[in-house]
Amino acid sequence: MRKYLPLMTLLLVSLLSLFIGVHNITIDGILHGDSQQLMMLNKVRLPRTISLILAGGMVSISGKVMQHMMQNKFVSAGTIGMMDSARLGILVAMLFFPASTILLKSTFAFIFAFISSLTFLALSRLLPKGDEMILPLAGIMYGNIIGSVAIFFAYQFQIIQNLSSWLQGNFSTIMKGQYELIYLTVPVFIALYLMAYKITVLGLGDEVAASLGMNYKLIQLIVLVLVSLGSSSVLIMVGSIPFLGIIIPNLVSILYGDHLKNTLNLTWIFGSIFLVVCDILSRTLIAPYEIPVSVIVGSLGGAMFIFFLLRRMRR
Repeated sequence: MRKYLPLMTLLLVSLLSLFIGVHNITIDGILHGDSQQLMMLNKVRLPRTISLILAGGMVSISGKVMQHMMQNKFVSAGTIGMMDSARLGILVAMLFFPASTILLKSTFAFIFAFISSLTFLALSRLLPKGDEMILPLAGIMYGNIIGSVAIFFAYQFQIIQNLSSWLQGNFSTIMKGQYELIYLTVPVFIALYLMAYKITVLGLGDEVAASLGMNYKLIQLIVLVLVSLGSSSVLIMVGSIPFLGIIIPNLVSILYGDHLKNTLNLTWIFGSIFLVVCDILSRTLIAPYEIPVSVIVGSLGGAMFIFFLLRRMRR
């Protein structure tokens, strides 16, 4: 029973998410075929809940994979400049292709995120070893520099408001027909799951990988492509979700250990649960108004991040 508890919890909070909001949806109304409630469920609540599950899972496993690959518990797509670079890519698309589609913006976001991750990976080899906080701190500074460049040009070309919509995680605008790009996270997760053993070997270094007959650089490149693709698709659909890629992998590690293949699916489930719960709070705390979910995630995630940091320092 304990084995299926996370999945049952996810199902429970997902069902709860379907019935919480400004517009009232009831089981009785659904069973009796109320057209307005059915339309709200189909066009808004169901797409929103699916997006929460996919986004929470993708951000969490992206962090888990990066942590294994770089052997650092405080690394994630948000702490190596990947998300800031993806936003810069969105800005470039908006400047040079004002009428660009979501697909084109996501392509630019992916390309910039991927190039940035390669750049930071090269820079990380120059950093001193020994203190695991050096890498994420350097990544945050690297990301802030890129983010500052994006904000500067956004102000220069007077599109800061448009860019700001990509900075804050928010699921209130998710509707049927406008969120389907986030389904890219499903094949990305499957690919990462199938590569779990190779990703574990990557964390042991290029010499170990070579001794096992693996092409270290090629596998590393494929993993970065997958993480960049998954992370940029989440960013383009719902915005940035802080701390999630750090706290959930660390929580799963404490509860279930560090074996990547055994915990990758649990990381997805726990990430989805956490994000769905935060979104429910965002809809209920000041109802009928709504708080951006990134504010809730940032508050709870920040507190948990400090806890994990202090726990690590006491060892």
